[in-house]
Amino acid sequence: MIIKILGSGCKKCITLEQNAKAAAEAMGIQAEIIKVTDFVEMASYGVMSTPGLVIDEKLVSAGKVLSVEEAQAKLAAL
Repeated sequence: MIIKILGSGCKKCITLEQNAKAAAEAMGIQAEIIKVTDFVEMASYGVMSTPGLVIDEKLVSAGKVLSVEEAQAKLAAL
């Protein structure tokens, strides 16, 4: 599974990355986490507000920091 964190590297983006990683680990999912800081690439996902969360090339959240539990729900839905 590939998880992408879309954002400039701000505190919110870092927190989302940590929560997504914790969610995947708690669920026993092996995931590669990639930070995307290129605004053109972020826009290609339709993200206008960061941070954004992309799981296996599907945008699942934008503009908010998901909790570990919310990230787990997004992972479980795929």
